[in-house]
Amino acid sequence: MANVYDDEFELCTLVDEDGVEQEFEKLGELEVDGTIYCGFVPHTENPEELLNESVDLVILKLTTENGEEVLATIDDEDEYNKVGEIFMNELYGEDEE
Repeated sequence: MANVYDDEFELCTLVDEDGVEQEFEKLGELEVDGTIYCGFVPHTENPEELLNESVDLVILKLTTENGEEVLATIDDEDEYNKVGEIFMNELYGEDEE
């Protein structure tokens, strides 16, 4: 696992299923079972808000479509929960149980 919670965040605009754009900060990425996942939180002018565990964490996986890398939603709930737990452990230093 690498690049989780970098000191400088990459800003990007994500579009939801309703076509609404929102600016997010990329926390980092990690590899789980051969797949790369990226963690994002809504952009804020107050970085201390990112330390709050109740912040909405968006996790997308890197896939290839037509030879181009794209971010895709995780449709499998078990996969999302597994990766989400790993991100939270990396971000907040919790021990895995």
